[in-house]
Amino acid sequence: MQLHLTQLPELSPNCQAFPLVRQFLNRSVYLGINVLKDNDITVLDCGVHVSGSWEAGRLYASICLGGLAEVELHWSGYKDFSWPAVEVRTDHPLRACLASQYAGWPIKTGQKLAMGSGPGRAIVHRGEIFEKLGYKDNSKTAIICLESETLPTAETLRQISDLCQCDPQNLYILVAPTASLVGSVQVSARALETGLSKLMLLGYDLGNIISGWSTCPLAPIGNNTLQALGRTNDAILYGASVYYSLRDDDKALELLVKQVPSSFSRDYGQPFEKLCQGYENFYDLDPLTYSPAEVWLNNLNTGNTFHAGAVNTDILRRSFGL
Repeated sequence: MQLHLTQLPELSPNCQAFPLVRQFLNRSVYLGINVLKDNDITVLDCGVHVSGSWEAGRLYASICLGGLAEVELHWSGYKDFSWPAVEVRTDHPLRACLASQYAGWPIKTGQKLAMGSGPGRAIVHRGEIFEKLGYKDNSKTAIICLESETLPTAETLRQISDLCQCDPQNLYILVAPTASLVGSVQVSARALETGLSKLMLLGYDLGNIISGWSTCPLAPIGNNTLQALGRTNDAILYGASVYYSLRDDDKALELLVKQVPSSFSRDYGQPFEKLCQGYENFYDLDPLTYSPAEVWLNNLNTGNTFHAGAVNTDILRRSFGL
């Protein structure tokens, strides 16, 4: 699969997201975050040494999506119980989810690795995904989102600044642990991206996709990183529903949709934390595991819609400690 810039709207995720960063800077006390400066680089602590907030999580997720999606928090019904949820809507799914939000940049912070995502990835242009998208953002402002328990070291900041090739004054780094209010929101906001990644893994031509919409339960905050990883992943694997509008052949979509949900994986059926304990290496998990629970494909060529998968409230309850 090779996409081209002409298939993507001429929008810069870094430029689109910067007004949202400005809200963090202007409303830090209200949002429960802390703004730090290190050699002119702006670091926004969204949960490492502060509590953060649900609204900070919504803004963080919107920034991670390059300002190209609407992110909302609300209550949602999941068969036999109601639960808070994160909803994402975008008419620019490839630019928002894959060129910006996709967490495909391991960044060393001290002795640990943090996963880098956000608009700045489109500047650094790391990973095969950009070879497929055929796109690079030339913005002079760079915004990076780190899922990390610690703030980046001075060495890490220099590394990021060098790779982004921008003036340190124009570099903004947002940090939130998985086990935090902001961390829980931003992971649930990845359901739509998870579905696109699964479609890409299956070799599907993502250029057919016009828009996307997702809803995902908001995982309760874990008391440690492992529990938080388990709950946030379970929210997607067993609770997320995604909807894509696209143009394709009905027969192709009828076969495709069955392969997209997490239930298509051999590892389906256990809470994520327990599943990880069954493998010596986290990366040994079936890559097909990382998928939303339920998928809808609406073919704009014919008006027909195809569906597969289902929300699994039994596993959600176990995972969430209900």
